[in-house]
Amino acid sequence: MEMIDAAARLESLGNPTRLALYRLLVRAGPAGLSVGECQQRLATAQSTLSFHLKALIMAGLVTQERQSRTLICRANYEVMNALVGFLVAECCVDERCQPAQPDAA
Repeated sequence: MEMIDAAARLESLGNPTRLALYRLLVRAGPAGLSVGECQQRLATAQSTLSFHLKALIMAGLVTQERQSRTLICRANYEVMNALVGFLVAECCVDERCQPAQPDAA
C-alpha cells in the first residue's frame, strides 16, 4: 500500500461517525448490513449516514451491493487488512535488540 493511499484511508476514519459506522460493518462480517440497519443502529439521519458512507466508499474501505431494493454495505476486509499491514509492517525495526536481562534476585 502506498503512503498516500494509507493517509487517505486513515483520514476517512478520522471522523467519529465514520469510525463508528466502519466498526459496525467490520463487526457485521461478510454478510454486511443494510443502509437502514446501519441507520437504526447508529441512530443517525439518513442524509448524515449517506454522507459518511460515501467517504468510506471513496476510500475503498466499504463496498455497497444492491439486493433488490436494499443496499447492503460491507467492510472491505482486503483493504482493511492491507491498511493494518501497512501500519505494522515496520514495527520496531529501528529498535536495537537488547539481550534479556536476568531477574535480579
